[in-house]
Amino acid sequence: MIRPAQAGDLPAVARIYEEILDQEDRRPVSYTNWQRGAYPTLDTARAALEAGTLWIGEEAGEIWGCVNLNGVQLPEYANIPWKISARPEEAMVIHTLAVSPRFAGRGKARELVAFCEEEARRQGRRVIRLDTYEGNVPANAMYPRLGYTFAGATEFFFQEFIRETLNCYEKAI
Repeated sequence: MIRPAQAGDLPAVARIYEEILDQEDRRPVSYTNWQRGAYPTLDTARAALEAGTLWIGEEAGEIWGCVNLNGVQLPEYANIPWKISARPEEAMVIHTLAVSPRFAGRGKARELVAFCEEEARRQGRRVIRLDTYEGNVPANAMYPRLGYTFAGATEFFFQEFIRETLNCYEKAI
């Protein structure tokens, strides 16, 4: 089940972020390029909760994933040659999609993406956009398999603390 987050879910969301960062520490390269203590954090989740845009994946009472789904397009999106024309209010953006490593390989990321698409349709949006770190091998393989088109890459000054190249994808819905 995927549902709106509640305040009591925040510790579980923060734990998922930490589990992913722990997994990243054990790899020779980073897939997410996330920075422990900077992004994502409990405050990242709290801000999305307060905005009403944080969604939770839950199974048998255990939170397995989360996503921040809203219409916020980062300023760097203006550098991308989007192929699907859409006014800002017609675009939905997937941010900080995270699945606990304990649930890896079960299709949970695809489940969250499918939910995002349905929610975007429900809200009358025409397109979903997203960005992911250029080194995120799993995400850069998954999104095209799910019908997303690579729209371009550009350098982002993410959260004003890290410069990184992010690949941007889009899908008409």
